[in-house]
Amino acid sequence: MAATTLTAALATAGGLLTATPASAVTCASPSWTAQYYANTSFKGTPKLTACDSAISENYGYGDPAGVTLPKDNFSVRWSVTRDFGSGGPFRLAAATQDGMRVYVDGVRRIDLWRNVSSTARKTVDLTLPAGRHTLRVDYVAWTGYASAAFTYTPRTDARTDTVKPLAPTGLTAVYDRGTAKATLRWTRNKEMDLAGYRVYRRPSGASWAKVSGTAPLTSPSFVDAPPVTGQTLFYELRAVDKAGHESTGSADVSATTVDRTAPAPPTNLTATDGQRGVVLTWQPVPDAAKYTVYRRQQTEPGSPEAPMTQVATVSSTSWTDTTAAERTGYTYYVSAVDAAGNTSTTRATVSTTRDDYAPAPATAVTAVFEPRNGIVVRWARSASDDVARHDLYRNGYLLRADVWGTTYTDVTVDHGSTYTYTVVAVDKGGNRSPASAPASATTDGDLVAPAPVTGLTATPREDGVLLEWTPNTESDLKRYEVFKAEKYDDGDGGHVWIGHRVEYLDPDTTSFLHTSAADGEDVMYAVIAVDDWENQLSPTDETIHWTEVTELGTPNED
Repeated sequence: MAATTLTAALATAGGLLTATPASAVTCASPSWTAQYYANTSFKGTPKLTACDSAISENYGYGDPAGVTLPKDNFSVRWSVTRDFGSGGPFRLAAATQDGMRVYVDGVRRIDLWRNVSSTARKTVDLTLPAGRHTLRVDYVAWTGYASAAFTYTPRTDARTDTVKPLAPTGLTAVYDRGTAKATLRWTRNKEMDLAGYRVYRRPSGASWAKVSGTAPLTSPSFVDAPPVTGQTLFYELRAVDKAGHESTGSADVSATTVDRTAPAPPTNLTATDGQRGVVLTWQPVPDAAKYTVYRRQQTEPGSPEAPMTQVATVSSTSWTDTTAAERTGYTYYVSAVDAAGNTSTTRATVSTTRDDYAPAPATAVTAVFEPRNGIVVRWARSASDDVARHDLYRNGYLLRADVWGTTYTDVTVDHGSTYTYTVVAVDKGGNRSPASAPASATTDGDLVAPAPVTGLTATPREDGVLLEWTPNTESDLKRYEVFKAEKYDDGDGGHVWIGHRVEYLDPDTTSFLHTSAADGEDVMYAVIAVDDWENQLSPTDETIHWTEVTELGTPNED
């Protein structure tokens, strides 16, 4: 019994070393509790109870050191109860001289119980379920040389070990706003084949991303430096074993970071001359709490640049400069500022000259769908007397610039769609009015072809072929189209049908005489319905009914 692996519970009485009772010694798992007996039957009170970190003993021809036992016929019992985590495949290996028996949860797994003159060995592979298990090793030295060794080790090759580790527990996260770092700590897993841990992070609604590096972490803590965006981030911990299996994730923990990230600058900054001043507008920045507006007066070429001054701080996405002087050019700059006080590193920029007021917008805008034409947009002229033209917008995009009148027909519309129109008045100085109130119109119609014509019959006559059919009852029927197919040799002893349109007919027509020579040919006819939106089935559609008929032959001459 090596002194470095033995913690004996001994008491001094009258100058002699005597073993304390076994119940007085508690060995912390995974240390073995070792009990030494002066017999081979493990009877009576142990002579010594000690804690061993491993079973690897070479007693030689004498008794164990540190305890008085006979040179022969003594025994040692080692036992340990520990948590094996997720369990998995293990290898038990015994080497003994003399006898050894190994038990797992009371079941004997190794039996080398005999007096031998050389070392006896045995290896057993088994799979342990997850959780706590008790191992017991009974050893007897009968006569002669004495040694005992036993190990239990996980089998970690991926072909043998198919059990992934248990999910880690006890994960906590503490965020330091001063250092902008999150410290994560957790409880160590119990698996003996554990390779380490991986830390994953994600913002709300996003996918997990590994942040702990390539190699698994071997200590139960990790310091992360997440982006300083003010977001709430979630962390998850996963265990990895030596076979490469990764556990499911631990319970999530969160950390809200300090916000040191500047927002993006505003975009689409525009400057419009209005009756009250220069109206600035821009697109909102998602995380902006306010906007700072700066102004610089334009100077003549070669003159010193005028200073930039802050003229407003607003929470909205527009601002009117009521102090801008007439006939004066200005350059405006707008920065975004978030709730943490971070300011965008660049600014949106726009220049304008206030040389006139913007005209009043057009009024009384209407949009009416006319089936045969399109959508007709009409409006009343701006009340301003210097309007030079109007720009027409559809669904927010410029449809037509330089409309000189007050009406426009949009012929580029689709059936069954809704369109919204606005009008912008432009004066002779190029000043643009605000957009008018919108007007919308929805086109009628659909994209569905009428049903196939039914009841088609073809009667051959001397003056042609009479076609008759059942009328199509759809409300948007516009016309019928008549198709004829003729048979031609295909050059390989067979024939093909080649068709073409022969007539357009009104929607109230239910018969048609197709005049043709009475030459006895085999022909086919089809009638296809067309609606107001020019929807119709293709002549090759499998639902079209083609009627085959043989024309009358040419009469014999006397």
